Amino acid sequence: MTRTAQGTEPYMRTPGVAISILLLFGFLAFVFLFAAISGGITTANLGGWYAGLAKPALTPANWVFPVVWNFLYLLIAISGWLVWRTAGGFTAAGPAMALFAAQMMFNFAWSVLFFGLHSLGAAVIEVLFLVLAIVATIVAFWRISALAAALLLPYLAWTLFATYLTTAVWLLNR
Repeated sequence: MTRTAQGTEPYMRTPGVAISILLLFGFLAFVFLFAAISGGITTANLGGWYAGLAKPALTPANWVFPVVWNFLYLLIAISGWLVWRTAGGFTAAGPAMALFAAQMMFNFAWSVLFFGLHSLGAAVIEVLFLVLAIVATIVAFWRISALAAALLLPYLAWTLFATYLTTAVWLLNR
């Protein structure tokens, strides 16, 4: 076992190259599976229901969302992989990985509430939990890998913007 620079938390040795590459693809598959399912829920509702909603002035064009989200999902996957790799495995990164999974579930739940169930008020409450989960994940990741935590900052920024959009759409369509 090795210790972090601060000497406070023990970590296992860094996984081998083959396992590391395999798990990188695993993280990418995990994150993009959530993205694909969320995207399917979203796409099914863009033309009719969503098109008919009143939206705030800062709402981007529909094509912007998948471009931004795909980039963010890539960063999210790499971030999770870096924490796993730096910690030396899932056991050593346990609490941080639990937060990682939780923020992914909150991310997915927003799509279900907003686009799937058309529940704007619930989506407002849920996106606040998503923001908190992302912040908690960043803090936990920072303790293991500053780079992994930094990779989540654009995700947090976009989710804060999504919080504004979600709240504004809810208020404009009550």
